[in-house]
Amino acid sequence: MSFRSSNLKPLWQQQNTDLAKLVVNSRESIGVRGRGLSVVSKVDETSQAKQLQQLHQLLIQPITDLLPKEANARVVFIPQTSLFLVPFAALQDSSGKYLIEQHTILTAPSIQVLDLTRQQKQRVETRNLASRQNPNVLVVGNPNMPNVSLKRGESPQKLSTLPGAERGALAIATLLNTKALIGNSANESAVVQQMSKAKMIHLATHGLLDDFQRSGVPGAIALAPSGKDDGLLTATEILNLKLNAELVVLSACDTGQGILTGDGVIGLSRSLITAGVPSVIVTLWAIPDNPSALLMTEFYQDLQQNSDKAQALRSAMLTTMKQYPDQPSAWAAYTLIGEAE
Repeated sequence: MSFRSSNLKPLWQQQNTDLAKLVVNSRESIGVRGRGLSVVSKVDETSQAKQLQQLHQLLIQPITDLLPKEANARVVFIPQTSLFLVPFAALQDSSGKYLIEQHTILTAPSIQVLDLTRQQKQRVETRNLASRQNPNVLVVGNPNMPNVSLKRGESPQKLSTLPGAERGALAIATLLNTKALIGNSANESAVVQQMSKAKMIHLATHGLLDDFQRSGVPGAIALAPSGKDDGLLTATEILNLKLNAELVVLSACDTGQGILTGDGVIGLSRSLITAGVPSVIVTLWAIPDNPSALLMTEFYQDLQQNSDKAQALRSAMLTTMKQYPDQPSAWAAYTLIGEAE
C-alpha cells in the first residue's frame, strides 16, 4: 500500500482559491456552467488546458508512478464531496494528453460501495445463470414530463421535453433489439415494473439531483405520471426496488438547480447499487444531443463486442473525441461507477 499527498497551500496562497473552486473552474473552462447544459459561448482553450493540467498536477501527478502502464488496465478513483464532479477523463498531463487516452477509468463513492458492487455482481451472475437467461433490455427516452416544484413555495412547473434524448433512445433500442418507452408509455408505474425484469436499463430523461422532497436521500429520475404516482422515481423509492440488471445508464439531463455537489449523483447511483445493480453509468453534466448520441451508440456497439464496460466506455469516449477533439464537454461527462465486467 502506498500513500501520496498534494500540497494545497499554494492554491489559496497564490491563487486565493481552494480545491472545490478549482473543480468548478475546470468545468467552466471546458464550457460547462454549474451542472446543466448552460454552455459558455466561446471556450478559452488556453484557460481550459491550464485548469485541466493544474487538476492533473494535484490529483494525478503524485501517483503517476503507481498507475498501470497498460491503457486497458483499470484505475478506480474514490473521490470525495466536490471531487466526484471532477472530469477525470479530461485531465491533461504537461504534454496535453488526456487521462482517458492513457488509462481505463472507473469511480466509486467509497470503498464500502465498491465492495457492495462486487457482491451485487456475484449475485446477479448467480441469479442470471440459475434462470439461464435474462434478455430483457429497458430503454426509456423523453417521458411525458411531470410537474415539479424545485424550490419550496414555488408553483410546480412542467420539466422541459427532451427530443434529442428521444431520438437517442430510439436509436439505442434498435441497436439492442428492443422497443423504447417514449412519452406516456414511459410512465413511472410501467418503468418500475420493467426495471425489476431487465438485464440492462438505459434512462434518457431529466435527473433531479437535489433533495427537493426532503427525503434525506437526494436524487430523482423524471418519468411520466401514471395517475397512481407523481412521475418522480426518487432515490429513496429506488432503494426499495429489487433489481437484477447488470448495468444501468443514467443518460440524464439535470435541471441545473441548487448547490453544486456530488451528493445527488452519488445518491442516485448508490440507491441503484443498493437495489442490486453492480454497474452504473452517470453523467456529470448534460451532453449536447449529437455527441451524446454518438458516444452512447458507440458504447453499446463496443459492449456487444467487449463485455468490459469500462473499456467499452473508454473506446466510445476516444471515438467521440476524434469528432470533437477540442471539446471535452462533448465526451468527458460519462463515468462508470462499480464493476467493469
